[in-house]
Amino acid sequence: MHATLFYSFFKSLVGKDVVVELKNDLSICGTLHSVDQYLNIKLTDISVTDPEKYPHMLSVKNCFIRGSVVHYVQLPADEVDTQLLQDAARKEALQQKQ
Repeated sequence: MHATLFYSFFKSLVGKDVVVELKNDLSICGTLHSVDQYLNIKLTDISVTDPEKYPHMLSVKNCFIRGSVVHYVQLPADEVDTQLLQDAARKEALQQKQ
């Protein structure tokens, strides 16, 4: 899928709680505040899933995450319209073939 599809999708999740897993194995839970076209993510009210391993993150409340270091983003299942995503992906794939 093309980045613009992800960008549009993530914009629809602003204000929702997500878990961002980074390539260095750090997982950050927080509220999605914003996302840009490079899929950089700003989270508010954050916490880390393993505070013993990352004690320096305990005092951090908000963070900016560069899109290139994101490994996965866990989304609330009830917020994801999989049918809409599949249709959009198919439509975009057809447009790229033309």
